[in-house]
Amino acid sequence: MSFHKKYDFNLIVNEKERWVIDELERQLQLRSEVCRCQDCVLDMVTLALNNTKPTYRVTLMGSIYAKSMDDENSPAVEQSVAVAIAKVFENPSHARGGL
Repeated sequence: MSFHKKYDFNLIVNEKERWVIDELERQLQLRSEVCRCQDCVLDMVTLALNNTKPTYRVTLMGSIYAKSMDDENSPAVEQSVAVAIAKVFENPSHARGGL
């Protein structure tokens, strides 16, 4: 039996995803000029995630622990999201003006 069939790897969660998505939503509220199409938003999220240290969890206790780290991780996430927005805004994967 393959490893992927034997274990449920869907239980592994990177808590930084939630933090990055929430922070992106917050920052985009202040930046009406930034494209919000599916491609640009996903590009911003993945770019920000690639530039932040992941915080993985599996259990409920892990989730509680990760949430307790919100304040500690906030500046790094804010900075990563701001950089991602700037990069995607300057170099969208489509022509200016959206799809």
